[in-house]
Amino acid sequence: MAEALGAEKIIYLTDIAGLRRDIDDASSLIQRTTVSELQELISTGVISGGMIPKVDSCIQAVRGGVKSAHILDGRIAHVLLLELFTDHGAGTMITGDVS
Repeated sequence: MAEALGAEKIIYLTDIAGLRRDIDDASSLIQRTTVSELQELISTGVISGGMIPKVDSCIQAVRGGVKSAHILDGRIAHVLLLELFTDHGAGTMITGDVS
């Protein structure tokens, strides 16, 4: 739908802080990544289980013209504002590959 609307961003609110390189290590949060990096993380098993459909949806949106997709922890108060209006963000931002 984001693609059809010409949206600049798509934001998913979940019950996790974002994507991690190590599911058991909160300090391994991936703050920013690209479509190619995500595909590699899926193929190596870093991203697995229930996160794959969310990540696939983000990849599809970005490939379809959405500039960025965001995965945020919806349990955090004001998380959307933190992501949109601070430099450090509050989850994982996915963008297209730099050409």
